[in-house]
Parts: sequence; C-alpha cells; structure tokens
Amino acid sequence: MKLHATAIWDLPTRLFHWALVGLIVFSYVSASIGGLMLRYHLWSGYGVLTLVLFRLMWGVVGGEYARFAQFVRGPRAVLAALPSLLNKRALPGGGHNPLGGWMVLALLVVLLVQAGTGLFANDDILTEGPLYAHVSKDLSDQLSAYHGFNFVLLLGLVSVHILAIGWHRWRKGEALTSAMVTGRKYLPLASAPARVASAWRALLVLGIAAGLVVGIVNW
Repeated sequence: MKLHATAIWDLPTRLFHWALVGLIVFSYVSASIGGLMLRYHLWSGYGVLTLVLFRLMWGVVGGEYARFAQFVRGPRAVLAALPSLLNKRALPGGGHNPLGGWMVLALLVVLLVQAGTGLFANDDILTEGPLYAHVSKDLSDQLSAYHGFNFVLLLGLVSVHILAIGWHRWRKGEALTSAMVTGRKYLPLASAPARVASAWRALLVLGIAAGLVVGIVNW
C-alpha cells in the first residue's frame, strides 16, 4: 500500500510534548543535585503543572488528533488492539492507538499528582512548596513521600513509553518520534490531513493554564 506524509500532530501538541520532556529531565536533575537547585526545581514544577493543565484543556478544544475523544477508547477497543503489538502491521488511524491513548492519560494523571504533591512538599532544610503553610507538617511530610514515590512511578511509565516507541520503530517501521517533530505520519493516500485549531486558541488556553498556576502558587 502506498503511503504519504499526512499532517497529524498540530504545533501546540508538539511543543507541549517536547517542552514537557525538557522539564521532566530538568526536574530530575535539579532534585538530584538538591540544595539551591531546588528553587529551580520548584519553578520547573510550575512549568509542568502549566503544561499538564494546558494539555487537559487542549484535549477538549484542540486539534482533531489532540482531542481525547479521538484517541481514548473503551476496554473492548484496548483488548482488540493487544494482538496487534506482535505483528508488523500498524493499527489503522493517524493518532494514538487505543493503548497509546491510555498511556497518555496515565502520564497526565501521574504528572498532575507529581506537580500537585510538590506544591505542599518540603525538604526539611531550605525548600518548601508554595502551599506548605496551608497544611500541617505531618501532612506535608506525607505528601513529600508521595512526591518521591510518584516520581518513581512516573519514571516507570516514561520507560514503558520509550520502549513502546522503540518497539513500533523496530517491529512496525513506524517513526513515532520524528512524527512528533514534524507533525506528519506516513499513512494511506486516502487519509486526510488533521483538522487543526488556531494558534490563537492555543495561546488562550496556555494563558488560562498559566493564570491558574499563578493563582494556585500565590494562594
């Protein structure tokens, strides 16, 4: 079957993806160094929270393939997609397959928990989350522990995500990483380009997300 490059991922979705990757890496490095770097770790967490809130809203009002309604499927569709993992054929459709769709949701939920617990966390030395004063020390310590455990869970999900991308590249010949750079996937000729949302809408949604984070941090 002849394939051609088809526009799938809109620019806001791609920028969200790679900005999030950068912030997760920086958050890990800054937390590992500790000390004064934890100040920048907090700022990175604010950035992660902003991006996650943006993506949640963009999943409702964004471009065609960015919307949750396009790629979140029920258990029957997920079970039906499982056998396709072992063969060389790609699943039909341009966006996330049913398995990938649930991975997206899982990552967003874990990232939301990570950023949320960080708002109340403390390191018992110099750094406290912006909402530390709104809870007891015991609760802050518990949320700090959850923050650390949840990051291990996040690393596990990210590892599975990377392995899945590698598997699709090796087994199915799907260049998922380059598609998230260029926005294009190779699909049958009958496939139509994705319907995209305007850049102004993306900026508005990002502004709302940033405003919510500023309000939360300064609560």
